[in-house]
Amino acid sequence: MRAVPFDEAETYEPDEGWRRVSMAGSDRFSFEWFEKPPGHSSPLHGHENEQVCLCLEGELTVVTDEESATLGPNDSVFLEANEAHRVENTGDERAVGLDVFAPGRSFDFWTDREE
Repeated sequence: MRAVPFDEAETYEPDEGWRRVSMAGSDRFSFEWFEKPPGHSSPLHGHENEQVCLCLEGELTVVTDEESATLGPNDSVFLEANEAHRVENTGDERAVGLDVFAPGRSFDFWTDREE
C-alpha cells in the first residue's frame, strides 16, 4: 500500500489558479485532482490516455471538436484516447475536478509538451 496525503502530493500549476495534484496511482492508471478559476480553459490537447473527468465542485465544460458537455457536481464525462479536448470553468466560482487516466501519466505531459 502507498498512501498519498493530499498536502504532501506532487503539485503542478500550469497557469495561475489552475492547480493539479497527483493522487495515488500507478503506470496503469492515475488520478489528478485539479482546480480552475472562473473563465479558465486548458488548451485544446489530446493524449494517449483514456480519461474520465469528474466535476466535484462548480461547473466544468468539456469541449471536443464535435460536441461539448457541461458538468455540475458529481457529473462525469469519458474521453477516448487521442480525443482532442479542452476543459473550461464556465461558472462564476472556482471549479474542482478529478481526472482519471488509463494508462497512468505524470506531469511530464504538461511540462515536456511543445506549445
